[in-house]
Amino acid sequence: MVKLTKIYTRTGDKGDTGLGDGTRVAKHDLRVEAFGTVDETNATLGLAQLHAEGELAEVLSRVQNDLFDVGADLCTPEQENPPCPPLRVTAGQVEYLEARIDAYNAELATLRSFILPGGTPLAAHLHLARTVTRRAERAVTALMTEQPVNPEVLRYLNRLSDLLFILARRANGNGERDVLWVPGANR
Repeated sequence: MVKLTKIYTRTGDKGDTGLGDGTRVAKHDLRVEAFGTVDETNATLGLAQLHAEGELAEVLSRVQNDLFDVGADLCTPEQENPPCPPLRVTAGQVEYLEARIDAYNAELATLRSFILPGGTPLAAHLHLARTVTRRAERAVTALMTEQPVNPEVLRYLNRLSDLLFILARRANGNGERDVLWVPGANR
């Protein structure tokens, strides 16, 4: 486990930061951008969590914990025979998201239009988290063009954005309070 006794270290005062393997990189490095955006996703889910109850709150709590796993995975570059085995996202974590997507989507009416982010406060926060997740996904794909990344990380983020879309519809009374896009409505 992590033990934090001092919050500031001054080690990043010149614009670099440490990765999980001890390597120092610029704070604007693609890897830092990727795990930083995953952290931002987690923070937006913290806002959504303020409005969630019951099973939905439990799902969001699990996802928030898993997002720390995603961040830890991204923070530690892949290497052969590492001295300490790093924490990596697994297919099982992705499968959990897929099972939730399938179960919750089965309860929703078929979409006949795109949805505007909004409805209930919980749905609006989930839509925000979904869009930040998509940005994290883009950051990971940019990183993947330059360095190896556990492919389960990208799969996890891709499924998470889908789950958050489904959960937003669920938070809108299973879609009854979804705000639908009306193409050209204000021409």
